[in-house]
Amino acid sequence: MAKSSSPKPVEELTYEAAFAELQEIVSTLEGEPASLDQAMSLFERGQTLVKRCTQLLDEAELKVKRLSGTELVDLEEA
Repeated sequence: MAKSSSPKPVEELTYEAAFAELQEIVSTLEGEPASLDQAMSLFERGQTLVKRCTQLLDEAELKVKRLSGTELVDLEEA
């Protein structure tokens, strides 16, 4: 994960930026040994990023529903 003194607030991240940072965190946690404090800090940031990605996906789904005027069908049901 890119080391910066102060990461951008999660609320300002696009889906793509949040997902990319989440992937970096996962890679870091899987690959590099870190102290417990570092690992917990990365885990907490990751949880926040997951919530942001979910929020943005939910908003996009709602927008698609509004634009199409129909309910979306789950891929598993199709």
